[in-house]
Amino acid sequence: MRIKENTEGQPVAAEPAAMATQSLSPEPEAEDLFEMANLYPDTTGLPMTVWVSPRGNVQHDVRVKVNMTHGNQMNIANTAVVAVRPSPRIVTGQLAPAYVQSVFQWVSLNTDALVEYWEGRIDTARLIHSLRPLTAHP
Repeated sequence: MRIKENTEGQPVAAEPAAMATQSLSPEPEAEDLFEMANLYPDTTGLPMTVWVSPRGNVQHDVRVKVNMTHGNQMNIANTAVVAVRPSPRIVTGQLAPAYVQSVFQWVSLNTDALVEYWEGRIDTARLIHSLRPLTAHP
């Protein structure tokens, strides 16, 4: 925002107050990313990182973001979005066919904790303690 001086030398805003307020508010996407928690493969039992978040200001139901690349990394531009309820399903993006069922199993196994976190009834620490990793079947 530019500052001008009035005829008495006092500073006055050169832009209307509404415009100044708009420029100070954070981008919605930046705020959403700040609230997300990374869950690495050691935590989930999946080969890729999963992001979870509380609801925030979004209108949709519980979702998680799943990195499409394996390992302890997250690239928001390379994710699939998976809805949690009523049953897991891909909303956007793609997952390799070999991993779709594993991701859906992990989401189903942890639905209660993911919903509690989404609805703000538990914090990230409690979420981490509540999550169950996917384990290989004997």
